[in-house]
Amino acid sequence: MEITIDRPEEALQKMPDELSPEKIKRVLSRAACLHSSTQIEQALQEMATSIHQDLEDEDPLVLCVMIGGVVLTGKLLTLLDFPLQVDYIHATRYGNKTTGSELQWVVKPRVSLKGRTVLIVDDILDRGVTLAAIVEYCRSQGAKDIRIAVLVEKNISRTNDAVQKADYTGVTVENHYVFGYGMDYKGYLRNAPGIFSVALEDQ
Repeated sequence: MEITIDRPEEALQKMPDELSPEKIKRVLSRAACLHSSTQIEQALQEMATSIHQDLEDEDPLVLCVMIGGVVLTGKLLTLLDFPLQVDYIHATRYGNKTTGSELQWVVKPRVSLKGRTVLIVDDILDRGVTLAAIVEYCRSQGAKDIRIAVLVEKNISRTNDAVQKADYTGVTVENHYVFGYGMDYKGYLRNAPGIFSVALEDQ
């Protein structure tokens, strides 16, 4: 299966000069920790238990949504003790921005989805529009069953054409701009050891 790459060149450019490492450190220092790494790891254990009960006999394809889903996927894989395959998909409405725009397909899966149980793994269920597009893509490729696992689910209202709830959720947050554990602040801080809410002055 040919990998499709149609990301605009501007999405591949470097971060603006004003986003220096020093500024990123200040953003982290001003942020509020909503969930510690200890709390998240416990939530992931519980999530893995539920996934194991549902999918251990399904030979699922775990589909990591890049880039945000990489940490959750990596963590979950070490907790799922049954046969599975792994691939990834990259569709984004944000790039390195803080607000969404038109959906961009960057990479599509290489493994066939036909007749498969697919577990989509993403960092956050926010507006749910991007996830809905990924679900529809999986359906169009013949997936027999589609489940969604997210690290964070925002407690917000969503449009009818969006994913409303995930099948497996780590933690919930209110409508904050959050980063850490795979979620980014303008391309940075995906490696932050917890889930943090950005201070108003940095939004």
